[in-house]
Amino acid sequence: MSEHYLVCPACQARNRVPAERLQQGPKCGKCKAALTPATALELDGPRLDRLLANESLPLIIDFWAPWCGPCKMMAPVFEAAAGEHAGRLRLAKLNTEAHQQAAGRFGIRSIPTLIAFRDGEEIARQSGALSASQLSQWLRQFY
Repeated sequence: MSEHYLVCPACQARNRVPAERLQQGPKCGKCKAALTPATALELDGPRLDRLLANESLPLIIDFWAPWCGPCKMMAPVFEAAAGEHAGRLRLAKLNTEAHQQAAGRFGIRSIPTLIAFRDGEEIARQSGALSASQLSQWLRQFY
């Protein structure tokens, strides 16, 4: 039986979850919040660091900005994908305007940029807006 470690989106506690329970809506052992919500997580620098250090599900981060037209077009697509892939991938977004230092650590040169991480290491990067089918296809390679 394999298990995964998930960081609670509400209280930031690290939770151990058996792999077979990931699709069953596991709850945080500390605060009882959903561990695999059907929405993308909003990140700041500290939350990003906590996820990279403690999350065992593949983590996909959308680096975006409020003034970016392609980012605005892709936002509902990314949000829908968070629900579609919940329990298999962790989708999150980081506002590059509000968190410039965090975005700078990853050399973000254009937005939107998606970066996939596994065990805290970058494994793939995609720049530019994607359609729903393109995003789904890109995400499926990580599980």
